[in-house]
Amino acid sequence: MKSTLRVACSRAHLQQVRDFVRDYLSARPLSEKVVNQVVLAVDEVVANFIIHANGEDESQFLDLRLDFDDHDLNVEIADNGDTIFQPGPHTAPDLHAYIQEGRKGGMGMALVNRLMDRVEFFTRNNHTVCHLSKHLA
Repeated sequence: MKSTLRVACSRAHLQQVRDFVRDYLSARPLSEKVVNQVVLAVDEVVANFIIHANGEDESQFLDLRLDFDDHDLNVEIADNGDTIFQPGPHTAPDLHAYIQEGRKGGMGMALVNRLMDRVEFFTRNNHTVCHLSKHLA
């Protein structure tokens, strides 16, 4: 069963994205913990696309697609903006340094990589796509 959603690149749409993911997953016998993990991961990637790739330009939009394949959840987030958004290589942040320096931000993709089994960014037709997957036994 596939489900899709298109949203404009505005933080105002993040709640709609979270509700969309939660509603889709609620049709499956999943624990609340797993549902919350997926909602958080998708929310983080969508927020990064909205803020960093599109500068909250509401004339741009994102397409989300959720799909179950056997026991795997696949999430595709496609950015239809004018720029290619490729986060740098994943490295585990130094939490001690973050706390010591009082830094904020920069932890989201590390969290996404811990919550999901696979995180891939690639381009399709000059647009950035993020594919997330999680095995749900």
